[in-house]
Amino acid sequence: MAVLGKIRSKGIFLVSIIGLGLFAFIAEEGFRSCEASKNSSRQQIGSVLGETVTYEEFQKMVDEYTDVIKLMQGKENLSEDELNSVRDQVWNSYVQTKLIENDAKELGLTVTDDEVRDILNQGTNQLLLQSPFVNQQTGRFDANALKQFMNEYKKNTNPQLKEQYQKIYNYWQFIEKTLRQQTLSQKYQVLLAHTFFSNPVEAKQSFDEETKEADIQLAAFPYSSVEDKDVQVTDADLKAKYNELKPRFKQYEETRDIKYVAFRVVASAGDKAALLKQTNDFAAQLAAAEDPTEVVRKSGSDIPYLGVPVTKNAFPNDIQALLDSTSVGSTTAVKENAQDNTLNVLRLVSKAELPDSIEFQAIQVGGETPEDAHKRADSIYNALAADASQWETIAKKYGQTGEKSWLTTQQYQLAPSLDADTKSYLNTLNYAGVGELKNVKTTAGNIILKVTSRKAMTTKYVAAVIKTNIEFSKDTYSQAYNKFSQFVSENQDKSIEDLEKSAKKYNYVVEAAPDTRTTQHYVGGLRSTRDALKWIFDAKEGHISPLYECGNNDALLVVALTKIHEKGYRSIDDEQIKEIVKAEVIKDKKAEKLIAKAAGAKSVKDAQAKGAQVAAVNQVTFAAPVFVQVTGSSEPALCGAVAATKVGQFSSKAVKGNAGVYLFQVTRTGARAGVKFDAKSQEMKLAQRNMQMAGNFMQELYVKANVVDKRYLFY
Repeated sequence: MAVLGKIRSKGIFLVSIIGLGLFAFIAEEGFRSCEASKNSSRQQIGSVLGETVTYEEFQKMVDEYTDVIKLMQGKENLSEDELNSVRDQVWNSYVQTKLIENDAKELGLTVTDDEVRDILNQGTNQLLLQSPFVNQQTGRFDANALKQFMNEYKKNTNPQLKEQYQKIYNYWQFIEKTLRQQTLSQKYQVLLAHTFFSNPVEAKQSFDEETKEADIQLAAFPYSSVEDKDVQVTDADLKAKYNELKPRFKQYEETRDIKYVAFRVVASAGDKAALLKQTNDFAAQLAAAEDPTEVVRKSGSDIPYLGVPVTKNAFPNDIQALLDSTSVGSTTAVKENAQDNTLNVLRLVSKAELPDSIEFQAIQVGGETPEDAHKRADSIYNALAADASQWETIAKKYGQTGEKSWLTTQQYQLAPSLDADTKSYLNTLNYAGVGELKNVKTTAGNIILKVTSRKAMTTKYVAAVIKTNIEFSKDTYSQAYNKFSQFVSENQDKSIEDLEKSAKKYNYVVEAAPDTRTTQHYVGGLRSTRDALKWIFDAKEGHISPLYECGNNDALLVVALTKIHEKGYRSIDDEQIKEIVKAEVIKDKKAEKLIAKAAGAKSVKDAQAKGAQVAAVNQVTFAAPVFVQVTGSSEPALCGAVAATKVGQFSSKAVKGNAGVYLFQVTRTGARAGVKFDAKSQEMKLAQRNMQMAGNFMQELYVKANVVDKRYLFY
């Protein structure tokens, strides 16, 4: 009881302590929640219809498509440009799929498993024809080949084949998923197409508009005949015209205007001289070497020496041009190529007419030791030399099929390197005659080869090439960096005008890039400028960025943010918009003057007397804008006016066009010769035209979906 009394006596104090403790607990949880929310937000790469996609989710889609590209093109890696293209394709596909799926769900559109099976059984879809399961005889997708692969994939226990099976399985999963998305999109578009239709009355009117022609005598008063200085433009004029044209100035994403200085570091005269001396030394070594492999490797050449016959396509264009003008066994002098900024030397080792495609059979022979394999191979070789019909029997004995295979030059000529065994193998195939039996020794054993066919004889070359970039030295880069760094630091807290003045002093060029978007991959056409792009969309107007090292580690960049154009309507204060509006006002003012000038004219001759340029214009139809040569412009308004005027009549009032004011007299009307009205074909034509006009439906869905794209923060 005493303890209870003490607790009660401290009641207010304890309640305060407990309250503070609870507040601290709640606040801590709140801070954790806020921090978790911030972290989650930081990982969001974008959103569609309010549904967010994280960096991890998006990267998974990118990796999936990247693997497909690698498998299809036989590549190990993709370049920066290729990766950017993949990310764009994945994002656009993701957005389009989400938009269509959303509408399709409301409409009750789906793609069933039965529909997918029907598509597989038909085997003609282009996606399927890009898969590995195409029957080479029919040229169609083979559903049975897919089933066979799936069974083998599930049963496979061979670790050496597991990776390859997994790649093909992943590729098929991608094809099937894309097939479903494609089919749903086609269903949606077909449904949309069926909302556009025509009728015989509309078809007849459309036909008449296309085929009823008129010849006219045209009197043109070009706007160019009135000088701009003779037109007065007021702020009220600009404001009124802006309000009239305002719908044209709506933008659906934020853009920013920038100015920037980009400086590319290049090799100095001293750098070039040093590299030329080094390349001349390598050229002398190349000419004297029995085997060019090591010399080419030491030189750092961009083109590896394979030591096997390849076609011209294995070499860059400048080297291709040298191949036929260089004699076998000789080495060229060092040549500079300004286009790719390299120094080049060519030694032509050999040149011969060889097959581009080779069909062959092979039996790999192993043993407990290489010597054991050599002996066994000799025995097999002798047996086959005596009786070639034993080939398949012997091959099966060693666990192989011995079936015929094709080798093309393209399969190996772009390889980064070839080991000695592969060189020996390829050289044997290239130079062996049809039916000739060869016993090729390798480090691990032997390969018995027989060429069974040779096709597409072409000129092949064994050539050693030294191609080295003319690169700047560390000292040259350091000097350029120090100078550019000083330029940036001097202007860091100054105005953009000061930056431009300072650039002239340093002999730098300031360039402008209006309407820069987050979807751009590069700033100023330079690679590796993601940090600069992030700065642009985080900075305030008038700010100047820090120095960025970018490009291929050969460029320096500084950016100034001049204007922010937020999502919505561009203001008339925007210089670009103001110029557009001003041009339209000037055109209106000139039209007023010219209409007044043309007033009172009762004929083409009267108009000519008032200064009009007269010309005959034939075959004017309502359906197509007429091109007026004297003003150099298409004039839709003139077509409408001509269609409403009877033959022999002079236009009752001047027509205001895109490039001038016009008066005219209709001299002839009539139907175009040789055409007949077909209601069904005309209705179909109208439906197709309407569908084309509705082709922007995806843009409309995109705008309404409030798509947010923040990829620039991650890539």
